[in-house]
Amino acid sequence: MVGIVIIIIFILAGIFTGLNVAIPYSYSQYIAVAILACLDSVFGAFSANIEKKFSLTIFLSGFFGNALISIFLVYIGSKLNVDIYLAVVIVFTGRLLNNFTAIRRDFISKIDNKVNKKESNKKETKTKKAKVN
Repeated sequence: MVGIVIIIIFILAGIFTGLNVAIPYSYSQYIAVAILACLDSVFGAFSANIEKKFSLTIFLSGFFGNALISIFLVYIGSKLNVDIYLAVVIVFTGRLLNNFTAIRRDFISKIDNKVNKKESNKKETKTKKAKVN
């Protein structure tokens, strides 16, 4: 639970920082892949939390490590005049969507379980009332 609070704090800090900071166009590729890498880590943390496998150490190392590696790849690509950032964007977007899918499925299954539980409780109540009469 503490990990989720830390994640929310990071997200809010990022949003407030992003709204108040002007980023030069020459750094836009670097920032874009860093944001995708960080979002991948956040969605991965939510997914791991659902599976009861969340570790704050793994989250923080992935959050900063993925961002730094992705920025480094973009830098190397720009020096070699190769658009490596496209590969980084594709990989992180794919991972982000996979994590979102896992989160969505768990959320929907929890809602379905609650609805089914309520329906079974109503049926049991009706059956008990019928037996009493």
